[in-house]
Amino acid sequence: MDVAGEGLAVLPEWVPDGVDITTPNAARVYDYALGGFHNFEVDRRFAEDAERAWPGVIQLAHDNRAFLGRAVRWLADNGIRQFLDIGSGIPTLGNVHEVAQYAAADARVVYVDIDPVAVAHSQRILAGNRYATAVQGDVRRPQDILGHPAVTDLLDFSRPIGVLMVAVLHFIGDSDDPARILREFADATVAGSYVAVSHSVPAEDTAGQENVRRLYQRTPTSLHVRAPADVVGLLAGWQVVDPGLVPISDWRPDPEDADDPAQRSAFGGVARKLSTG
Repeated sequence: MDVAGEGLAVLPEWVPDGVDITTPNAARVYDYALGGFHNFEVDRRFAEDAERAWPGVIQLAHDNRAFLGRAVRWLADNGIRQFLDIGSGIPTLGNVHEVAQYAAADARVVYVDIDPVAVAHSQRILAGNRYATAVQGDVRRPQDILGHPAVTDLLDFSRPIGVLMVAVLHFIGDSDDPARILREFADATVAGSYVAVSHSVPAEDTAGQENVRRLYQRTPTSLHVRAPADVVGLLAGWQVVDPGLVPISDWRPDPEDADDPAQRSAFGGVARKLSTG
């Protein structure tokens, strides 16, 4: 249903009251890029404009999603049974709880997003799942997330947790101190916890990437491209595990994807909390 632009159409029942459908939203743009349906005309136009400005940017969304799935499987294989997905967006194929609970039926997952559409839809699809929930929260305010009753009710912070920050930190400007954000989550978790991150890095097509960055300047979530070394520098308190912070397509790729084109416009990796100090 096209609900944007006219102002007269009836909103779908999954849209919370007060949602702004006149401005593109990063979570809904990502949903559209991944083939989802919880987006509006303004989000679809934005994604298509971005693809024209920088061909391949929609594929980048799919590659980020694939990295997330591999990271969650790896964490589950390494004993993680609790996941805090920050900036989770709108759930679509390969949801974190599906991947985690396939590995262990009692794996616990809390989704956190600032977008009310993402949260509302997540809560709908999680109804009846006693080990997963979704809450509204802002990554820039870790203590609000960490102290949220739904988070503390489901997750046990005396045991290791997998913190997921996939395709979210590049929406955080230096003025909001992304290193501080990661440090606060490190301080809240015990040794043996992990964080998985992916982040936009300088692309070969610098002009196309800059065009997309300028598009995001028109939204509430501007895009900040950082060099790989700078992304590693944000991870104080965490130790990056093999194979390091690498292009997301190179991070423990599935054998059947070995011949796929490399995705070098975003780097990703997983890091471990080594001590409680």
